[in-house]
Amino acid sequence: MITEPLIFVATSDIAGKLRGKALLTRHLKDGQAPEVGWTPTNVQITCFDGIAESPYGALGDLVLVGDMATRALLDFGDQGPIEDFVLGDVLHLDGRPWECCTRSLLKSALERLQSSAGVTLFGAFEHEFHLPHREGDKGEGYALSAFRSERQLLETLMASLAQASIGPDTIMKEYGPDQYEVTVKPTSGVAIADQAATLREVCRTSAERLGKTLSFAPLVEPGGIGNGVHIHLSFRDSKDRPVAYDAAGPHKMSALTGAFIGGVLHHLPAIVAFLAPSVVSYDRLIPHRWSAAFNNLGAQDREAAVRLCPIRTFGDRDVAAQFNFEIRACDAAASPHLALAAIVLAGVAGIEADFPTPDVTAEDLSLLPDADLAVRGLRRLPTSLDAALDELDASDTVRGWFPDGFIDIYLAHKRDEMRTLAGKDDAALCAAYQAAY
Repeated sequence: MITEPLIFVATSDIAGKLRGKALLTRHLKDGQAPEVGWTPTNVQITCFDGIAESPYGALGDLVLVGDMATRALLDFGDQGPIEDFVLGDVLHLDGRPWECCTRSLLKSALERLQSSAGVTLFGAFEHEFHLPHREGDKGEGYALSAFRSERQLLETLMASLAQASIGPDTIMKEYGPDQYEVTVKPTSGVAIADQAATLREVCRTSAERLGKTLSFAPLVEPGGIGNGVHIHLSFRDSKDRPVAYDAAGPHKMSALTGAFIGGVLHHLPAIVAFLAPSVVSYDRLIPHRWSAAFNNLGAQDREAAVRLCPIRTFGDRDVAAQFNFEIRACDAAASPHLALAAIVLAGVAGIEADFPTPDVTAEDLSLLPDADLAVRGLRRLPTSLDAALDELDASDTVRGWFPDGFIDIYLAHKRDEMRTLAGKDDAALCAAYQAAY
């Protein structure tokens, strides 16, 4: 059968999807960035393929320019087609970043971090996903037997990540039935989100080659174990030295780290609409589910919105290089670029305002009255997508971080997604998101 190799140029859109167009690989010269036309109203295609109200209508043209540094070129050795795609930036025809390009928004946020603090972001996304239910599966959290049953897929997946130039780290059977977790090596700047977006597609295509499907949906069944995305972050200076750690700082945080986390926690009730952007996301963000229900900082606390991760001190280990914190209120319905942009902008706001390092909590916050929480600058995160969107809508500060009109476009997009789901029961909601993600 004759074929013509194609390269797909993709943007990570605000539905958390990779969308784009393909062109003939042979038309590219060495090192040439692939370019395809793009339509402004595409930004309003929801995860369910409806089109929310758009300010652009049928008007306008854009260009999607691929970044060859992000290329994922996968040969599974199964005589099937080669997987070949790149991530890119959506630009105006004169080359300016488009106001709704999530990758461009992240680049702008990282430039602001560099300008304000003189540091580069360093980190990685940690993903959980579900595989189809196996007959008789009782969960077998972390068990070798459950790992063994999917060893072929998991080894294929890790080999695929390496082919895609993503540093595979660990993979395991998670606690929930059918649930697994994959981690990758950290990287710098926009590549942190590029890796996350690429990883999701590499996982999907690896499963498809073996006749399986997997889902990153935040919740696949009512009351079940949800799939989170944990974003591990630290900072490097101009000489690539770790600067998030300070042995004399509170809980070993540098002043920079403390101010950044303070900004994230202060603005988290508004930006969680970017981090947990599905209707079912908020069935995860409740107390005692090992996710995040309050805007708090915890030390090695898996119930905290921001968690200080453990440091191993035995052996010949660089303590400063290990130090990182993780954002735990995110899931894979979010665009990794948009979620990370919001986190960075909130953190930079904390740095620019010289926020004090937050206190570390060590108790069950769900047992405390709201008044006691408020005295400590703590509050319950929104308990529904609707409430989270209202928080975002009302925040003039967060609106000011983004280009004019972007927040209203985002709100229209997500509210249309909610209208699509009106009247569905919990099981139908979970099924819809499981299929979408």
